[in-house]
Amino acid sequence: MDVPMLDEDEFKKALELYKLGFKHASQDRQVRFKPLLDYYYNLTGFAVTEPNAIMHHEIALYGPPCEKCGKPYRTPLATFCAACGNRRK
Repeated sequence: MDVPMLDEDEFKKALELYKLGFKHASQDRQVRFKPLLDYYYNLTGFAVTEPNAIMHHEIALYGPPCEKCGKPYRTPLATFCAACGNRRK
């Protein structure tokens, strides 16, 4: 299953909600981060229970799709596809 990624504007909003979750440390973790989890679900239709995982869903963290297998390169500067071993041109 492909995990939905966030573009720059979507991630910026998610990051704001993530930071807000730390301002209410006395509350239960699921309550503190509910706005972030709800935002991600409403945006993607993908239910996530771990707020930290959403912070890894920024599309800018990854490179373009591999020319051979279509999976994203692990970083924008990667020259080797970890999924299929293709060397990026």
